[in-house]
Amino acid sequence: MIPTDARIIVVTPVYEDFEASSRLFQELQAELGNSVYIVAVDDGSVKQPLDTSGMDLAGARGTVLKLRRNVGHQKAIAIGLGYVSTHIGDNQLVVVMDSDGEDLPSSIPKLLSDLEKNDVDVVVARRKSRFETMRFKTFYKVYKRLFRIITGRTISFGNFMAMKPVGVKRLSAMPELSIHVASAVLASKLRIVTCPQDRGPRYAGQSKMNFVGLALHGFKGMMVFAEDVLVRVGIASAIVAALCVVFGSTAVILKTIGYSTPGWASVVLGIMILMFLQTGVLALMTLMLTGVVRSGTVTSELDYQDFIDEVLVSQQNAHPTKIVS
Repeated sequence: MIPTDARIIVVTPVYEDFEASSRLFQELQAELGNSVYIVAVDDGSVKQPLDTSGMDLAGARGTVLKLRRNVGHQKAIAIGLGYVSTHIGDNQLVVVMDSDGEDLPSSIPKLLSDLEKNDVDVVVARRKSRFETMRFKTFYKVYKRLFRIITGRTISFGNFMAMKPVGVKRLSAMPELSIHVASAVLASKLRIVTCPQDRGPRYAGQSKMNFVGLALHGFKGMMVFAEDVLVRVGIASAIVAALCVVFGSTAVILKTIGYSTPGWASVVLGIMILMFLQTGVLALMTLMLTGVVRSGTVTSELDYQDFIDEVLVSQQNAHPTKIVS
């Protein structure tokens, strides 16, 4: 159980990063004191399994959710929020952040201050500066533009965010949350406010996200809006098909009245017919897939308990226990 006197609940996923997470626990305790309760999700770590020793050393209250297997960064956050949603009180606030140090504990008070407004459910951190390579920055800029073109929405934030109980409960009931947290927040229709924040350097070690994993993460963000994406692709295909008909008809007319060189009209008409058939098939497949997505949408929430092997509680809690699920 999460103590009722803990005003702030921090959910953070940890994978093979014991040293960095231990430092995060220390900084959270130093920044927020006894008002914070940490829910660390150990995402199936094998080399550096997480326990409560880091929390105990920092004097912090918290829980470690040890998962049965590695499920990925986003689903680990979804499991953590699912756990919190069943224990959260009406006066408690939730912060989601990474455990590697790039999300600064010193930024949390600013997120929470913006969350005090009555017309705000979620405050997300928008990065002002990044300690990243030029390759990453270029890819991210291209991705944001592509995301807006394909989905019709703008994404400018990641996992670092603060939310009220209403936001936690709504997001934990969305199956999209385990696919991509930021996109799920956009799709939730919650009242969102952005808060500019600097990004810090990693506490220790190297990022485990390679370029392929980063690209996959980006595409998963678009998958949350699969229906919108498929419809937009279908519309674009229909437009291209219509243009093919216009250009093909123009080539036939020019050939008929003798305004084309030998062989030109045949080549143009052949190309237009091929493009028409290809875009027509693509449009048809898009409409069919849209129907599949609409009819196959899962409405049940993620059952986080199926993924948790055991729950470890830090010694700072009133009654330290080890719960095996």
